[in-house]
Amino acid sequence: MNSELSPRVTRWRGNLLRLNSAQDARIESDQVIEVDEQTGSIRLIRPPQPGEKVEHDHRGRLIAPGFIDTHVHFPQLDVIGSPAEGLLPWLEQHTFPTETLFCDPGHAKAVADVFIDELLRHGVTTAAVYCTSHPASVEAFMQASLARDLAMIAGKVLQDRHSPPGLHDDTEQSLRDTEALIGRWHGKARLHYAITPRFAPTSTERQLAGAGEIARAFPDVFVQSHVAENRQEIDWVRSLFPGDRSYLAVYERFGLVRPRSIWGHCIYLDDRDRALLKDHDALAAVCPTSNLFLGSGLFNFSEAAHRWTLASDIGGGSSFSPFRSMMAAYEIARLGGHYLSPSTLWWHASAGSAAALGLDHRLGSIQAGNDADFIVIDPATKPLLARRWAAAASDQARLFALIVLGDDRTIRHTVVRGRIAPLSDQAASSSSLSPR
Repeated sequence: MNSELSPRVTRWRGNLLRLNSAQDARIESDQVIEVDEQTGSIRLIRPPQPGEKVEHDHRGRLIAPGFIDTHVHFPQLDVIGSPAEGLLPWLEQHTFPTETLFCDPGHAKAVADVFIDELLRHGVTTAAVYCTSHPASVEAFMQASLARDLAMIAGKVLQDRHSPPGLHDDTEQSLRDTEALIGRWHGKARLHYAITPRFAPTSTERQLAGAGEIARAFPDVFVQSHVAENRQEIDWVRSLFPGDRSYLAVYERFGLVRPRSIWGHCIYLDDRDRALLKDHDALAAVCPTSNLFLGSGLFNFSEAAHRWTLASDIGGGSSFSPFRSMMAAYEIARLGGHYLSPSTLWWHASAGSAAALGLDHRLGSIQAGNDADFIVIDPATKPLLARRWAAAASDQARLFALIVLGDDRTIRHTVVRGRIAPLSDQAASSSSLSPR
């Protein structure tokens, strides 16, 4: 073969995490991942050759698919850890005042850079992200994501009632802005748009109907919102939409419950709601640290026959770390008498999330043809974790030790399209980038 036509490759060596299903996660010892430098995709996975030297030698470390966070708010970066007596007071006292600042493009850009840094620091390579009601916030986040070649889902929040002046939408303009942002960003590089009503109480029927019309016009975009998170919130929805059977049924009436729709929290669903999610191939984004922090309630994992994933819900959530989300989900499930295995937890934080989003043809698994988005996990970064890892008798035990003891220090590298992802404060240095 003509060498000029042969792809240039970068090789990564280490133990490889295979997530085959929610019941089947296994670690393959000492594998080499070849990445096509031109396309940023995985070309080949193979055993190492005798005496082989590779560009990235991580023997003894774990190479795993990048985590996927299916529900997170980038403008809420600076309200993490803000105390309040529940969801609605927390929104009024902390979140809404902070989000009004995102009318300023410079502020939005600065926060977007730090927010993306935190995702990457914690091994998150893809996320479904809420911006604010300001188009400038979407522009800032999408530009920052594009500059780092990230696969992201994001959208402008729609809220045309029960909102402070700095966030209150003009109904028709909000819908025009949404369509314009779809045209500008959806499908550009690895970016996807999400039609994003904040939640039913902050949208008029006209705005929800308009969102449904846009969803029908653009069937391949995502839809995301909140549902059944908090009992006080549910009572509010019941008073505003008295003719609808349930909170989720409000969204169904407007054509928003569908494939590629992502519903945050889903704590207080009944059997008909769960069947509705399943029948429409919709997704519940479960946010365990947020639900605990705000005292909203405990998700019923034992009844979840529909698609579900794990998410941080920053800033109601208390940590960007998928390890922390997995641990909180495990604890909540145990309180409900249900057991989530390490395989199940890892699946719903990465490969299963990609499948639920319909992106598993490119993301979520380390396999030939997929984008080379993965993380290098080093169990030796924490002495107790290193001890537990060395003593573990099975792959399940090793994965669970990471869930319990892992954090951002455990993420040695986050790799995006085959390149080590630099943080914004490192962007001036080219030493952190491997050549394409």
